[in-house]
Amino acid sequence: MPKLTLPARPGKVQLGLKASDDPAQLMNRLQYRPTTFEFFTSAADFETDAFEKLKTTVEFVQKNVTEDVVLHHPMSYQGQHLDQLLDPKRESTAYDFLQSSTNQLLELATALDVRVLVHGGYGGDESSQLIAEYPSLAAARSAVFARLDDLVRQGRDHIMIENGITPSFMFGDPQLDEMIIQHHLPLVCDLSHVFIGLQGDMELTRLSLKRLAPLIKHYHLVDSLGARHDSLPLGEGLIDWQQVLPLLNPQASMIYEVPDETDATCANMLSSYHYLRGLETKLLESRGAIHG
Repeated sequence: MPKLTLPARPGKVQLGLKASDDPAQLMNRLQYRPTTFEFFTSAADFETDAFEKLKTTVEFVQKNVTEDVVLHHPMSYQGQHLDQLLDPKRESTAYDFLQSSTNQLLELATALDVRVLVHGGYGGDESSQLIAEYPSLAAARSAVFARLDDLVRQGRDHIMIENGITPSFMFGDPQLDEMIIQHHLPLVCDLSHVFIGLQGDMELTRLSLKRLAPLIKHYHLVDSLGARHDSLPLGEGLIDWQQVLPLLNPQASMIYEVPDETDATCANMLSSYHYLRGLETKLLESRGAIHG
């Protein structure tokens, strides 16, 4: 498998890529030797044979490319987002799958020493309807944090929680950020979700990134215009990456969650990586000039 030719250099920018366990997608990404590889999973992956295939594929990646593997929990089941607000009685089918699939992934993560990414919430009308099932927004948030606390206890070092754009679990709301800090949740920060949740306010985005950085274990780097989930390559949206870059936790991993028109290729992920690496080069050069 050929290596991507990159100069050795200091800095925090790494190449992280994402795909399903489809062989064509997988080999397309792995030829670039990513530092971190994230598996996208769907409900179909939790059938017995499919899950065994997933395990085998994770082991292949660990042995041949990188030991740093993240398993992204399925986003939906039978058309319904797997939100932490799901009620075991009202949304029993989706809730049961949320619990069983999370347990399966955590067992696999413990066995193979990888990490699992679970969403703390999503957004849009569906999340609003789920929040409305609770007596108040405060009650909905309490339910979410209670479930996330249980997950962290169960998953220990193998679990991470991704932010959504819903009032029940997002980054940037000072009250929610403080709750996250108090609960000491291990976080995945999707930059576009922060930016969209804050309606494109870059200053508030910057403040939240700085506030939560010590808890962030993994980043989804993706640009946005700030109005909807548009998944743009870095540099094509309104996020100011020159402001973002110094605020990233240097101990965290990262992937570029930017799709191409077809899942078979990852050109937008690679261009986003090179864009951020270029900004890092300029930042390091400017610091060198200042200190020189």
